[in-house]
Amino acid sequence: MSSTPPSPRPRTRVTKTAPKPAPEASRTAELRVYLLIENLRRQFAAAMAAPTRARGYPPYEGQHALIVEVAPGLAIERVIDLALRAVPSVEPGILFVERQFGVLEVHGSSLGDVRLAGQAILDGIGASPSDQLRPRILYTDVIEDITDQHAVLINRNRQASMVLPGETLLVCEMTPALFATVAANEAETAAPDITLVDVQMIGSAGRLYISGRAESVRTARDAIVAVLSAVEGRDH
Repeated sequence: MSSTPPSPRPRTRVTKTAPKPAPEASRTAELRVYLLIENLRRQFAAAMAAPTRARGYPPYEGQHALIVEVAPGLAIERVIDLALRAVPSVEPGILFVERQFGVLEVHGSSLGDVRLAGQAILDGIGASPSDQLRPRILYTDVIEDITDQHAVLINRNRQASMVLPGETLLVCEMTPALFATVAANEAETAAPDITLVDVQMIGSAGRLYISGRAESVRTARDAIVAVLSAVEGRDH
């Protein structure tokens, strides 16, 4: 008995497609802070040069600084690359990546060079200085005739000079945190005899501790309010 062999099953033709290229890494960065600080004052420059976290090349009195904050944090690596390739003569003092933001400070003796580095950053991320966030003062207070025990506690955590018992103490908190830098430099410009006790410039908020004579401390406070009120930017 013969049987007809079954017909072969039709083969399914598999069409091979070329793999899709991996998407190019996004270079979009949000500009949060863009501060050009001219003529660094002695105490502020020393505070910036203190050997604490994220410090690089120390700035000196009379130099000029550019301080930038972007989001997301790792975008700051592109930002520093833009600045140093465009103007190799500027020196980076701070490169810090925190949870959400990246921080860069560069400085130099030539204001023109610092400006050029800043423009290279702006051109590279497609931003302008007015795209930064407008600073907000969250709290400020002037405490007269500070007690000795209070002074001891503050001096344990300071990053700059010491507050002395009997002095007047100014405390100021603001956001974004980096605006503590321009506030500190402006305060020292307006009242050179003050003591810059602490400058906290990285984190959710910036904080300043300034001590000295009551009159000088109030002059410093007024200068801080004026310089921050004059900054153009977007609300947040």
